[in-house]
Amino acid sequence: MAKVSIIMGIYNCAPTLPEAIDSILAQTFPDWQLVLCDDGSTDDTYAVAKGYLDRYPEKIILLQNETNMGLNHTLNRCLKAATGEYVARMDGDDISLPTRLEKEVAFLDAHPEYAIVSAPMIFFDENGDWGRCYLIEKPTKRDFIKHSPVHCHAPCMIRREAYLAVGGYTEDKRMLRFEDVNLWYKLYAKGYVGYNLDEPLYKMRDDQAATRRRGLKSRMNGVYVTYVGFKLFHLPWYMYGYVAIDFLTHFIKGIMPEWLYLKFHKKAERKW
Repeated sequence: MAKVSIIMGIYNCAPTLPEAIDSILAQTFPDWQLVLCDDGSTDDTYAVAKGYLDRYPEKIILLQNETNMGLNHTLNRCLKAATGEYVARMDGDDISLPTRLEKEVAFLDAHPEYAIVSAPMIFFDENGDWGRCYLIEKPTKRDFIKHSPVHCHAPCMIRREAYLAVGGYTEDKRMLRFEDVNLWYKLYAKGYVGYNLDEPLYKMRDDQAATRRRGLKSRMNGVYVTYVGFKLFHLPWYMYGYVAIDFLTHFIKGIMPEWLYLKFHKKAERKW
């Protein structure tokens, strides 16, 4: 049984999937298993994944949904197959830097008081790296009000027991694309806490295709997740004004022309 299970929902990412899987194969920490689940792709994503399974059958588990079910359902299927003490996330169009697993495992091994560890991400597109994010080192419930999400989802590693204690991802279509934020609310509401490392250990593909996935409908899911999260935290009624602010923020971003959103988005993220 591997120390770390990496769960990856894959959907129509055939061109980028080899780079993502190769970044796992290049990890300095060797004791891992990769659990992939194809979410009803219409391109060659499953065939690409099957090629890696054939080459590394002892390291890879490959599942497939008959139809497109959404990331929350797909990741829950991966979780059921995962056996590692720690569960790490990964997306099929991103890159894990070589020491990612090694440093996250070392942190969780040394700090049993934390159930979650994540790290900042480097953003890149077809022109190369263009910026990075910065995170609060030790987020608290209070930080959810103005700084959600408090952890980057794709680079995270979580104790499997904590994942299971909250039932994994909530399978509600109203939470799609924000299932990670809901997960953080559920974990912190249950008493688990997390930590963010200083060093970027992950590269996220943030290009025009990613921007188009952040439409108005999906952004309204973010508002719903915030509302449900506030209820989970039993926040007083007067705090719900922040939900209205969240709605306005998501609404403006959702109707903003793509070129204008990209301009402000890249300016908001700190440059190198």
